[in-house]
Amino acid sequence: MISAELKLAAPARYFPLDKGVYEVAPGLRPLGTPFGNGAADGLVFQIDREYAAFRENKSACRAERLSKYYVESGFRPEIAGRVAKFMADKLVSEHPQWFSWIPSEPRRLACALTGETLVFTPDFELARVDGSAFSPAYASAFDALCCQVQEDVAVVTADEAGADRLRALHLCSPGYWAAEEKIGKNFFAIHAPVPGIEKVNAASSAIVRMMIERGPFVRFVWGFTTDRRLNHHPEPPPGISESEWRGRDFPAKPFTLRVERQLTWGLPEINSALFFIRVYYLDGASIRANPKERALLRSSLASLSAESRRYKGVEGKLDAILAWLGAP
Repeated sequence: MISAELKLAAPARYFPLDKGVYEVAPGLRPLGTPFGNGAADGLVFQIDREYAAFRENKSACRAERLSKYYVESGFRPEIAGRVAKFMADKLVSEHPQWFSWIPSEPRRLACALTGETLVFTPDFELARVDGSAFSPAYASAFDALCCQVQEDVAVVTADEAGADRLRALHLCSPGYWAAEEKIGKNFFAIHAPVPGIEKVNAASSAIVRMMIERGPFVRFVWGFTTDRRLNHHPEPPPGISESEWRGRDFPAKPFTLRVERQLTWGLPEINSALFFIRVYYLDGASIRANPKERALLRSSLASLSAESRRYKGVEGKLDAILAWLGAP
């Protein structure tokens, strides 16, 4: 249970349309690049006053069907253990007020935000969880740790020949794509549906190698919706119609800009990289009221190709969005 009395910071705000032109590019910047959010811009895990909403969303996703949102393929124990250790250590170092190691054996991570204590084996497998009300029970250390943070998490590995594969994915805030369709694929196949990705995909092996050996890096992507629901899986849960679930009812409803902060952290000792995805929503009215942001959004929308308009869900709606935004 997350106490309402906890004093958490306001969420960071990112407006990644700084060029006024839509382009498909890696766009990687060093972690810690200032975007106006102070220390939060340098953190892997951002914890803020929306923590409870993310936690509740992950609980709902897991209750619906865990395998729809958490998938693995060839996620070897030695890699899973190293990933779990990294995540736990990073939570303690970044947020010691909320996460701490209990100095006793077996190793135990206390999570003040959730009231849970994660108990690990020496190899960082999950032995048990004390104080958890989540159902179904955590399936692994990776599952348990992903449910302590607001980010979604992916693990990519490469073999000696450089071939990469997505080995684990905990995705409870998907942006119109499904974890089950991506697991076990390489970078090229994962991103193939994105219009204009050809140049990036041509360098996919080099990009994966950079993610593993260099960084950490941060990048941003953006899209449209007309709600603030975190889960935009393409398949609605049972009992909810597709039209109700879609969340792209503009111009019937005002738009919301959906921004993803995507962060990579390399673990070259296991030839792997972690990929963190955190979702933010910017109310369309706040953008319309800001002349600079309004102009940048208008020019970015105008630069969308027909394929990109379709991919972002604004096909046939662009003129209405531009009219709603008003003059540049």
